[in-house]
Amino acid sequence: MLDLKEKPTGEPVARNAAAEWRGRLDTLYARVRGDTEALAAPLSPEDQTLQSMPDASPTKWHRAHTTWFFETFLLTPHLPGYKVFDETFGYVFNSYYEAVGPRHPRPSRGLLSRPGVATITDYRAHVDLAMHALIKRCERKVADLVVMGLHHEQQHQELLLTDIKHAFSLSPLDPVYTEHDRTADPAPALAPLQWQPLEAGLHEIGWRRGEEALPFCFDNELPRHEALIRNVAIADRPVSNGEFMAFIEDGGYRRHELWLSEGWATVNRLGWEAPAYWRREDDGWSVYTLHGRRPVDPCEPVCHVSWFEAAAYAQWAGHRLPSEFEWELAAATFPAGDALPDGPRPHPERLRPGMRQDVWEWTMSPYSPYPGYRPPEGAIGEYNGKFMINQMVLRGRSCATPAGHDRISYRNFFPTDARWQFAGFRLATDL
Repeated sequence: MLDLKEKPTGEPVARNAAAEWRGRLDTLYARVRGDTEALAAPLSPEDQTLQSMPDASPTKWHRAHTTWFFETFLLTPHLPGYKVFDETFGYVFNSYYEAVGPRHPRPSRGLLSRPGVATITDYRAHVDLAMHALIKRCERKVADLVVMGLHHEQQHQELLLTDIKHAFSLSPLDPVYTEHDRTADPAPALAPLQWQPLEAGLHEIGWRRGEEALPFCFDNELPRHEALIRNVAIADRPVSNGEFMAFIEDGGYRRHELWLSEGWATVNRLGWEAPAYWRREDDGWSVYTLHGRRPVDPCEPVCHVSWFEAAAYAQWAGHRLPSEFEWELAAATFPAGDALPDGPRPHPERLRPGMRQDVWEWTMSPYSPYPGYRPPEGAIGEYNGKFMINQMVLRGRSCATPAGHDRISYRNFFPTDARWQFAGFRLATDL
């Protein structure tokens, strides 16, 4: 995955090249770890202990688990003389690595008042000090794992925001994570949706090494392979809040013919009538955001919808969701669009034409292995492969995606009823 090649043009040159990539890696490590702390900074110790549902985790658990990852997979096996911070943390902060050992039940993470936030801060400092020492001497194989650990932490930075948003949304006080006043901004006229035809034929799909200083991909983005694309066009932007409101007002949540059977059962069982965090007010829809509750902006991408809702809207609109291969080809073919601020950020920006938007985009593709896929050996092999069942693929990025973490081959995945992520969708249509 990570390929930090040095040309064998002499020992001094090789040493200089190694020092250069180790320096870049050390800087990247400090930045990513600091970003996590910056995201946690607005939250009180009480906030950081909240767990609002089994799929979410407390902020302090995210901070500790990502630290446990470096301690378990990097420091313990690769830094001679390293002293584990606390032997009990291996049980408390393991997530799903069966090969590592037993773990505390996921739905009960919010019941752990101890270790407290201050202890987690000390834990992170202890591991960071040792990691900087390791990076200064590590070989390329170990550096590969460090970079994976940093991308793993960036995934948890997204989860930190989505999980605390879900927790805060259940409070009658509509807590504000961070202030942001955009009420003075005039709402731009949203251009009508345009269709962009894709070139039919066989196209290569999957990660390809670029010119990144520290190139990386997850194992589920490999191997690169050919996929058949038929005559299809893809929308030049995701569906907007305003467009989704039309679906609601046309009885979209009450019309069984628009829904797959399991989706219809889910709508009725959970009482859905709008995207997550929306509430019908006397004067229209409001939405809870990490900036507080405010009116739904019709020019923003519809967000916090499940795959079921995305598929039902596509049926209502007379189109369909794109496959993940169609989405990737479109991302490689069409402009990314106007520059968006780097994330992670607490709320999506308004829509503009382009493939790079502020919501993850559901596709019609089930999460399954690419032809020839083999999971890595050892506990790290549990990272992606064992989840390739009963999930659907999302592509792109969201406002909560950290800078440098998104790429067009990235395969996110969630169950069909998941709504707490910053997930939207765009349409495709057969020609």
